[in-house]
Amino acid sequence: MSPKSESKTTSAQIQIAGVRFQPTGKAYHFDATNHPDLQAGDFVLVETSRGKQLGEVVGLRPMDKDEIQDLKPIKRRATGRDLALLQHWREKEAETLAAAREEAAQLNLPAKIITAEYTFDGQRLTLLYVSEDKNPDFGRLLQRLRKITRSRVDMRRVGVRDHAKLMGGYGACGEPRCCARFLSDFNPVSIKMAKTQGVSLNPSEITGMCGRLRCCLVYEDEQYRDACKMMPRRKKRVQTPHGEGRVVDLLPLRGAVVVQIEDRRIEVPVEEVETI
Repeated sequence: MSPKSESKTTSAQIQIAGVRFQPTGKAYHFDATNHPDLQAGDFVLVETSRGKQLGEVVGLRPMDKDEIQDLKPIKRRATGRDLALLQHWREKEAETLAAAREEAAQLNLPAKIITAEYTFDGQRLTLLYVSEDKNPDFGRLLQRLRKITRSRVDMRRVGVRDHAKLMGGYGACGEPRCCARFLSDFNPVSIKMAKTQGVSLNPSEITGMCGRLRCCLVYEDEQYRDACKMMPRRKKRVQTPHGEGRVVDLLPLRGAVVVQIEDRRIEVPVEEVETI
């Protein structure tokens, strides 16, 4: 069977499109079977729990029908008018955000509003905020904003990592923050990952701009863990070609350990080390 024929959707399959509504946001799945000519990069109109939304297709693939349940179909490909309307609401968001922050300041609310997001038709507005108070009273703020925007207004609390992602900027490495550049989901990060990789546990060395452990500690964690399986633990007594000593450091990606032998520290390939 040729590659071309293999890529066709069979009668037992449907075409699934991954659609993203924010540049580095999560991709949501929709049924694209009725739009066989869709391509990645196209903008489409879909129905979501928040109403009509315009999003970008970031991927397409066939899937078996029995693997998919209750997927909403793509309504249609976006027109030029749709894209112009999307741009209108994006510009309106900045104006609305400024108004919302001003109103919140007047009411002395213990929350920082960070972004405003309109649905495609402008009928619904979602304000994302951060707050140490788990249940701020937004009643009066919502009343004022509904009069100003003439839209349904929702408040949604986000965490500090989402806050950093939305704000963008640069990380300690000097590059744009990973979360704002390409991360669509946040994986759990633990202090054990830093220890395995031999990273300094100084908070300034392992903490990101969000105040949490850096997401990049996840990237090479699996490689380090696999490499460490073949190595003796720190403080273990070992025999080396240079004599007996104690392991004081691991160099997993170099396949070596640092051994303290009397008053010397010697880097030794792991295959030349024998645990006593």
